Amino acid sequence: MNGKLRITALVAVLALLLLPLAGTAAADGPTVTLSKSQAGTGGSITVRGSGWRAHALVMMLVCGQATPSRGVIGGTNSCANSDGRAVTTDAKGSFSKKLPVAEPPVPCPCVVHVATVEGAKAQADAVFQVAGHAVEPLPAEPSGGRLSVLTDTRLDGSSGLLTWFGAPPSRTLVFTVGNAGTTAIKNPVFQLGTSHGVFAPQWEDQEWRGTIAPGKKAQIKLPVELTAGAHGDYTVSLKYGGKVLAEQPWGVGRPWGVTLFWLLVCVVVPAAVFRAGMAVVDRVRPRRAGGLRHRGLRLPELALHIPKFTAKEAAQEPPSNSTLPWFTPDSDPGTAGRLSAPHHDDSPTSPTTPTRKGPP
Repeated sequence: MNGKLRITALVAVLALLLLPLAGTAAADGPTVTLSKSQAGTGGSITVRGSGWRAHALVMMLVCGQATPSRGVIGGTNSCANSDGRAVTTDAKGSFSKKLPVAEPPVPCPCVVHVATVEGAKAQADAVFQVAGHAVEPLPAEPSGGRLSVLTDTRLDGSSGLLTWFGAPPSRTLVFTVGNAGTTAIKNPVFQLGTSHGVFAPQWEDQEWRGTIAPGKKAQIKLPVELTAGAHGDYTVSLKYGGKVLAEQPWGVGRPWGVTLFWLLVCVVVPAAVFRAGMAVVDRVRPRRAGGLRHRGLRLPELALHIPKFTAKEAAQEPPSNSTLPWFTPDSDPGTAGRLSAPHHDDSPTSPTTPTRKGPP
């Protein structure tokens, strides 16, 4: 009897030791709890989370047309985004913060949706009822089968030279889906959304031509394109039947060719305008004395205006102190018969005008 009691006590001790481990395994993954399951607009609730990534930034929103099993059907467009709150988890991946209650733009059923803003994607929902807000049933799931993503999605393609100069970046979203339903799915219509940073994705419908039989899988490729000049961190989301199936990050480089182009414009255009202005000023500027303008004076043109002299002409050139042109040194009448230099009498009685001697 004592042996049985000892075994029972040992089993109880082991159960107590394993109980925390079981609780940790059950709580594996991010979880969200609320201080109230229902509150009216203008009030607030306390949102607590655990099991999140350490020091992660998460966003809390009140969303409509959502359940924990199906998620937020309309994405963040169905949430009260202006009244959301952000919080950073501690070193253990836990947080606690008050969230104001606001009516979402769509009817309930509602949830408090918590999701990471950056890094690895993680999210969790908690059922919540906004008092006085309309309640409508969720849209029916698409008939004809259920699709699920079997492998990780990827973006194929690369940027070319035109993208470096601002052309729209484009990729191809490649993924494999399987039909988990009982009927075939023909020409399924997917929704592709691209979001930049914390903004909500912009969805567009894309139809895949083909048929997926029950229990079969197919590889699907859908084109994705951003706007011209887009750059930064983007997220490509895939949705089918109102449920997000996959998300793929996409880092787009800056179009440096556009920046280089504008730098060249800022340098070349002012230089061309300056040269054109100087050409106009050169034409309208009045000429200086001599018939030459300051600008445009070149050595060949200057040489044309300088008279040319040869050595023979320079030797025949008369000296600067020569006599008048109608007299020559030999025919000057004032020098005939003169034995000495002429003497001028400066006395007042002397005549003022000398008498010129000449031939009779």
